[in-house]
Amino acid sequence: SLKLGYKWEAIEEMMVTGISRAMQAILILAIVGMMVGVWLLSGTIPTMIYYGLKLLSPSIFLIASVLICSITSLATGTSWGTMGTMGLALMGIASGLGMPIGPTAGAILAGAYFGDKLSPLSDTTNLAPAMAGTDVFTHVKYMIKATIVAYAIALIFFGIYGFKHAASSDVDTSQVTELMNGLQDTFNINPILLLPPVVVILAIAFKVPAIPGITLGVIVGAILAPIFQGNVNIFVENDAGALVIDHAGATFGDILSVARNGFTCNTGLEALDSLLTTGGLMNMASSILMTIIAMMFGGIMEGTKQLEVIINKITKVVKSGPGLIAATEATCIASNAVMPEQYISILIPGRMYAGAYRKAGIHPKSLSNALESAGTVTSCLIPWNTCGMYIAATLGVTAGTYLPWAVFNYSMPIVTLLMAFIGITVTKMTPEEQAKADAGELVS
Repeated sequence: SLKLGYKWEAIEEMMVTGISRAMQAILILAIVGMMVGVWLLSGTIPTMIYYGLKLLSPSIFLIASVLICSITSLATGTSWGTMGTMGLALMGIASGLGMPIGPTAGAILAGAYFGDKLSPLSDTTNLAPAMAGTDVFTHVKYMIKATIVAYAIALIFFGIYGFKHAASSDVDTSQVTELMNGLQDTFNINPILLLPPVVVILAIAFKVPAIPGITLGVIVGAILAPIFQGNVNIFVENDAGALVIDHAGATFGDILSVARNGFTCNTGLEALDSLLTTGGLMNMASSILMTIIAMMFGGIMEGTKQLEVIINKITKVVKSGPGLIAATEATCIASNAVMPEQYISILIPGRMYAGAYRKAGIHPKSLSNALESAGTVTSCLIPWNTCGMYIAATLGVTAGTYLPWAVFNYSMPIVTLLMAFIGITVTKMTPEEQAKADAGELVS
């Protein structure tokens, strides 16, 4: 930038402008972090996981694995957390069933990434619309059609394959039972605790803006926490290292603490503690800081027109909506391979193509959908990507083993592209929306 003749003051202003464009996403990430902590304290997320585990049926083990991981990932907003806990438990059950590890891992990935992709609690689900120029609720609603098609393909595939290999008489569900008992011993499980996510879903349906909609979920969770977790059994270690039961109820101070620092679970069950020790504003700091730095970079690249050079080369060849979707997905997949980190595959292509979509009059939700359809879900298909390495270390399955069975993950970009050609995943902006986009405002 300096060599091109830009002064430091101008470059600094570009960085600040870039950050300002992502400010809504940064605020949402902060509130989501607080919401996860509060929902854990209130028992909302544990209740969702508990009912998810109840879906396990030996005769449809692979489908049940997809559904359990879907609910867990939707509840927590993390594919990694889901794979490292529920996924790990399901891999153990699969060995008791005599189920091959490849299909089992594929089913776990389908559920984990389905939930991560659609959960408003997920950082990638918040980053994609921020890069594209729309809001998270519009983004989630727009993703549903293509995602459900890919999800249905995965369910049908695993249903047919799993049915042939079901051996219900040999099933060992002790790990699932242990997790369910741990949840019941630690939290008061009650269907009413599903109210906070219902409130957020209704907020999406009634087009409440993202920040107040998610904040409503935090408030409802905070109200329910002292009501339902007033005498919760929390397992803690004494000085001798032994587990004892501490009857400690949720207080207003606890609510403020978990909103800031996250929830710490001490059940004595490593898998459960790992899954439920999360949330809080401070635990979201890494995602927020990465977004800020990426937007500083993007602001300079846009302001100095360095991105424009790359985009012009591409858009000389690609001008149609489906063509832009294909170019976006290809760039995301290439980013996952060359710059092997899931966030980068959303952040950089998002900023690269935002202007091209705007110039073509295509709604930014089409871009955000393409970013998630290729950037988020294909990261695990690259062995040296951070996601592929994490899965190998956590589930003990290499990408080469689970790749043929990752049906949802490689179906997602294909389905999105095919649906673009029939106009489902490409939407033109109205004149009013175009005016908003040209003014740099979020288009819902």
